[in-house]
Amino acid sequence: MTTSVTTPATAPATSTTAPPALRQQLPLLLVMFFWGTAFTISKPLVGEAPHAVVAALRFGGGAILLLPVLLRRPATAAGPVPATGRAGRRPAVIAAACGVLGVFAYNALFYWSLSLAPAVDGSIIVPVLSPVLTTLLVVGLRWEKVTRMRSAGLALGVTGAALYLLAAGGAAGGQRLLGDLGFVAAAASWAAYTVMGRRVLTGIEPVRATAWAMLAGSALLLLWSAPELAETDFTALSGGFWLSVAYLVVGPTAVAYVLYYRGVRDVGSSRAAVMMFLVPVIGSACSMSLLGERIAPLQGLGAVVMLAGAALAAQLQPRLRSVAKTAASTRERTPSFSSMRATCSRAVRSVMPRR
Repeated sequence: MTTSVTTPATAPATSTTAPPALRQQLPLLLVMFFWGTAFTISKPLVGEAPHAVVAALRFGGGAILLLPVLLRRPATAAGPVPATGRAGRRPAVIAAACGVLGVFAYNALFYWSLSLAPAVDGSIIVPVLSPVLTTLLVVGLRWEKVTRMRSAGLALGVTGAALYLLAAGGAAGGQRLLGDLGFVAAAASWAAYTVMGRRVLTGIEPVRATAWAMLAGSALLLLWSAPELAETDFTALSGGFWLSVAYLVVGPTAVAYVLYYRGVRDVGSSRAAVMMFLVPVIGSACSMSLLGERIAPLQGLGAVVMLAGAALAAQLQPRLRSVAKTAASTRERTPSFSSMRATCSRAVRSVMPRR
């Protein structure tokens, strides 16, 4: 855990010191880079080894790197909590159950889809459609209210996805469309994991819950990929393959999750969620520049419509409410002109000499 250092008011600012806000956002920017590049790095791997093997290697390695998180004693605002017994086991079981959706189902669908469709499709569909589907779930379950802003966002998100899938329908004999549908299913799985986590993972340290979820999900990925693992000749895989797997294990999987929750702690969940929209930008730019992938004009239009829908459904409305609350509280704290005049009059009378 890091501790913040406060600079005294008398100390002059230097040009070599980054602003505090920038220092707090740098870890999140690195996370978005890791997650955005994961699509591009993973695409060649599923051409060299079975997609199930790639998924198992990535998240199996990530779970091993996150084991120290599980070995240390968890802590809450009230202090350390027991790591054994029913009170200690229940959060782990709940988090592991969430890993079935957020790690196993999501990555099984994602890497299968990546073996059929371009990486640029996944980098656009998954991160942009996930907040739309998350909003659709919480509204459908009546956990949150339906607003005009959210309704417009959902409509735009669904319309954009339909346009994107329609343009992919005639590519590669329908194989690209099948992969894109798999990306939609992966986004739905991640949305369900997000919604489930909001309700059942309250009170559990986020990084610790993620580690339990990754441990359980990676175990299922290993079982799912067991036939392919047994048949794969690992000695025939290139050095570039193993370097890419190492990057995925360390960067987008282990380090990114730890930095993400640290960034949420430092800058807040609202700003962190807004920065998530950098993922499709980075992912599509890397896929087009490094892999030479392209999207049709109709797909580009669909991506823009989806992005607008995601912003309306998931981000804009809460931020507008936050701005409104801030303005209201500011009005309540701002003294009226008459009270300010009376205060000034009393101050002047107190310093004037008495006659």
